[in-house]
Amino acid sequence: MDERVVENIPEELNVLPVSDIVIYPTNMVPLMITEKSLIEAVNDAMGKERVLCALTLKEKTEEISPDKLFTVGTAVSIQKLFRMPDGSLRILVFGLSKVKVLEFTQREPFLRARVLVIPETYEETKDIKAYVRRVQLLSQEILEFIPYIPEEIKRAPLNVENPIQLVYLVAPMVKMDLKERQEILEEDSVLEKLKKLVVIMERELEILKLTGKIQKEVSSEISKAQREHFLREQLKAIQKELGELDEVQAEINEIREKMEKKALPDYVRKEIEKELKRMEKIPPASAEFGVIRTYIDWLLDLPWMEETEDNLDINRAEKILDEDHYDLRDVKERIIEFLSVRKLKKDMKGPILCFVGPPGVGKTSLGKSIARALGRKFIRISLGGVSDEAEIRGHRRTYVGAMPGKIIDAMRKVGTKNPVFMLDEVDKIARGVHGDPAAALLEVLDPEQNSSFVDHYINLPFDLSKVFFIATANVLDTIIPPLRDRFEVIHIPGYTLEDKIHIAKKYLIPKQLKENGLEGDGIVFTDGALRLIIESYTREAGVRNLERRIGQVLRKIAVKKAKGKRFGKRITERTVERLLGPEEMLPEELRKVWKPGVATGLAWTEAGGEIIYVEAAVMPGKKGFILTGSLGDVMQESAKAALTYVRSLGDKLGVDRDYFEKTDIHLHVPAGAVPKDGPSAGITMATALFSAIKGVPVRRDVAMTGEITVTGLVLPVGGIKEKVLAARRAGIKHVILPKKNKKDLAKLEPYMKKGIRFYFVELMEEVLKKSFKRGVV
Repeated sequence: MDERVVENIPEELNVLPVSDIVIYPTNMVPLMITEKSLIEAVNDAMGKERVLCALTLKEKTEEISPDKLFTVGTAVSIQKLFRMPDGSLRILVFGLSKVKVLEFTQREPFLRARVLVIPETYEETKDIKAYVRRVQLLSQEILEFIPYIPEEIKRAPLNVENPIQLVYLVAPMVKMDLKERQEILEEDSVLEKLKKLVVIMERELEILKLTGKIQKEVSSEISKAQREHFLREQLKAIQKELGELDEVQAEINEIREKMEKKALPDYVRKEIEKELKRMEKIPPASAEFGVIRTYIDWLLDLPWMEETEDNLDINRAEKILDEDHYDLRDVKERIIEFLSVRKLKKDMKGPILCFVGPPGVGKTSLGKSIARALGRKFIRISLGGVSDEAEIRGHRRTYVGAMPGKIIDAMRKVGTKNPVFMLDEVDKIARGVHGDPAAALLEVLDPEQNSSFVDHYINLPFDLSKVFFIATANVLDTIIPPLRDRFEVIHIPGYTLEDKIHIAKKYLIPKQLKENGLEGDGIVFTDGALRLIIESYTREAGVRNLERRIGQVLRKIAVKKAKGKRFGKRITERTVERLLGPEEMLPEELRKVWKPGVATGLAWTEAGGEIIYVEAAVMPGKKGFILTGSLGDVMQESAKAALTYVRSLGDKLGVDRDYFEKTDIHLHVPAGAVPKDGPSAGITMATALFSAIKGVPVRRDVAMTGEITVTGLVLPVGGIKEKVLAARRAGIKHVILPKKNKKDLAKLEPYMKKGIRFYFVELMEEVLKKSFKRGVV
């Protein structure tokens, strides 16, 4: 460095912070100045010595302070300055000498520092000469890897013998970290500077050689298809320049962009690429073009990798389930069990539940509550009346208008791979000429298979193992056994009168008040009013019609409010009768007229439990046996078994041996327009037949249910809860049940059994003894 230059550097200089660069002495560097304080520092220097102290920032930052700057830098002179229209500056600076900051003397409006100029000298030795030679050779090798560099720049290092100037010339050409650049500047020993630079250059040369090797290997492996791709891209560019890039290419480019942004399995990405290549070769006017585009859209829209995170807060889930639904303990316990296991075992597969129960008990809404409790999305499809296997598995793409099945379609709509998925009305699937949809569901609902479910349209495996499947059904009998075996069945029985009143108060009335614009008006229903609506205006196991009737009452009140008329805020039985009209259904009650040949039975229906009256009559004839009342095959067989048993009683009936040969018997179950079936009326029929032949009435306050065999055995039946509730509503005091149904009775709440005495029997003789007054049997 020229000593005269060093002497001309003032002891105090304006500081010029620079980022991502280290300015070395003898380097000519262009800079862009946009920061207001730096512009002021440059302007101030221009009016004085035109020299600045260039210090490198340790890291990029908007706030510049002394502690964020290296203390060793370079004194630079401003060679040229250009003022831009936006107020920024473009300057060209030349490195004069290495300097060290002794102290910062000014912070505002710009940094200013007292500096010490550090002259750099050296003594020529063999080591320095050797390292100079090595730096020159390495620079030539490195510059060979840089394309389009002028020959004079490549040869420049060979013409520099001064080691300090050589280091400062070559260092900016070599790729290295900012910290390494700063270390080269700060190093006082010329030999050490050269050593540091050589180490970095050797490392960079190895990287460049390896990169070149990889590039050659890749280039040699480019296949014909890849070359065609490059040519197509060039063709597109040419077409674009000529304005000939058609909509097809724009569409394909859009699909590729969408594909890059979406997380997809490799096999799906590969399939899309294959279809895109076909698409490029097909005229857009052809039908096949539209088929391919639709198929690609389906692949891109499906949630291959997207899923929601489960909320595994057990207490929160319990609270949500209790808020949304009354009672249903078995269901809630099962959901809590699933959440608990899911919390302990992250990779567990989704359960497959089946809610079985009468209409209106909340099966579908329960699915939504489960989804809310889990923090998952909810999707529902109805399978009622589905008779084509393709509705589940989809159509193959060879067919015109082919589409995926309901399962894949629902997964696209819900947008995640782990939703709560409700298969509604699974018991109403019909088998048609196009296969069995229920059988097609076997793969969907098998945890061992559904991780790779293949829809005929998509024709790629889709993972359904994380889906929480819930099926709903009114009855299990119509579901094929293999499908039924996949389900974890949870029975949801009908609600009692007390249950319905509670549900109406907590859920239905607030909901209807809100929907009818009466929220906040202080309207309340008395228990008597709700009881009247339940018993006299609805007949159901659920609460769907109850909600409609409550809404009907409130709408009539809303009319009065809208007209500005006064209306009562307390809904009583009298209010209900006035607004809904005469009672539409008579509550179940015991018959006033009671004769021999009538017995009270308990029956299960989809609307809940009911009491039925079985009537038997005998008359002179020729051994005829007439059955009326729209009885199904099973019920007719039960009637015949009951008659056979009664005929076997012989002497106990007190009739002649040839009595049955000259007697016709008529067995009738009232409400003949309603189809009836099942074996549970067997003992009731036998009791009615015994009463008619014996001529002695059955006890009026006794009701019964149970299947009968020809030898007089009493077998267990279902629907005990509903039947007991029906007996309680009708005021029955004594109920006869099969002995094996005792366990079902134990599951009922105490209030459901209150006021009823139960008898558990194994033989028909026991039934007869309990059904008649003492001494009859």
